[in-house]
Amino acid sequence: MTSETWTTTAVFTGPGGVRTDGAGTLTGEVSVRTIWEPEQARVAVQYVGASEWYTLAGSPVPCPSAEAARSVHQSAVEAVRTGGPDTFATWPIRPAAA
Repeated sequence: MTSETWTTTAVFTGPGGVRTDGAGTLTGEVSVRTIWEPEQARVAVQYVGASEWYTLAGSPVPCPSAEAARSVHQSAVEAVRTGGPDTFATWPIRPAAA
């Protein structure tokens, strides 16, 4: 099984932070990581310098290809920067065609 990973560091959460499944709402400086596995993308965040990753609420999302997952990653980074505890859970997923 092939997978791809993208990580963006030093992302500051927007007002209200970002909601996770394991740690509630995170605020401040985080890293955003997307892992694509066939047919889905998993998005997680961690505080900069920490070791624990927390799944964003709304993840994983259906995703047909690695190219589409790259788009999902960029959209997730933008959602984290926008902030609001439900931003990622409700953002429109528009991955590129496979």
